[in-house]
Amino acid sequence: MWIDFFRAKETKECKLLYNYIAEEQPVILCPPVIQEILQGIKSDSDYEEIKESILSFDILNIDPVEAAIGSADLHRLLRKRGVTIKKSNDCLIAFFGIYFNVPLLHRDYEFELIAKFLPLKIKH
Repeated sequence: MWIDFFRAKETKECKLLYNYIAEEQPVILCPPVIQEILQGIKSDSDYEEIKESILSFDILNIDPVEAAIGSADLHRLLRKRGVTIKKSNDCLIAFFGIYFNVPLLHRDYEFELIAKFLPLKIKH
């Protein structure tokens, strides 16, 4: 979703994010989202500009071992319920959202699956 935002795509999620930023409402990131944003940038100059920009937002932080265990627990619980999440980063992002009780704005169906079984809040 963030890459779409930086490419100025006209999606519902990008418009909502733009409005949050324009109205100076809280935009909160977590380290795995920062990683996904930055690894998707091809241009070195864009990388530096975007990195500086996203680091100005609030960033959730947790002990990495606690996050790894929480994410693994989340993945295992879902698998026991018949749901397999393909990207481990999605479990980690969902863990941050659940742990800090913050809604997630996304364009990834797997988060909808997670939210069906766990208390992940989705921003629509």
